[in-house]
Amino acid sequence: MLLRRRSEKVELLKKVPMFSNLSNRHLNEIAKYADQLSVKAGKVLAEQGDMGWEFVFILEGKTRVEKGGKVINRLASGDFFGEVSLIDRGPRTATVIAETDMTLLIVNSKSFDHLLDTVPGLQRKILISLCQYFRKAETGSVIQ
Repeated sequence: MLLRRRSEKVELLKKVPMFSNLSNRHLNEIAKYADQLSVKAGKVLAEQGDMGWEFVFILEGKTRVEKGGKVINRLASGDFFGEVSLIDRGPRTATVIAETDMTLLIVNSKSFDHLLDTVPGLQRKILISLCQYFRKAETGSVIQ
């Protein structure tokens, strides 16, 4: 899947809880900095304990998520990971491995920081979205 238009990236970003309440203008700004990347099966996309430097949205393909060497989840097209590490730069809580060849949409922390510093209102909207997401998680209405 090759995304040729920014509007296609915007539609995908709307599905991410952290970005779901953002305006189209804000989403367009983020989409400008979202890069498409192809990876081969077997590639480690995130390593448990390593610092997180990017947010990853899966366009095509499948992964397995491992914690302590045990498979705890599987992700596929439309799923994402790394959104919290994008904000706090904390260590990854799990390892994510490509099970198939994949196409990904990536926003790195340097670009995201630039957006937070230069796009008026973006910081506040993301904080509100994160708070709403965590409230849902506390009540058990978020499936992880």
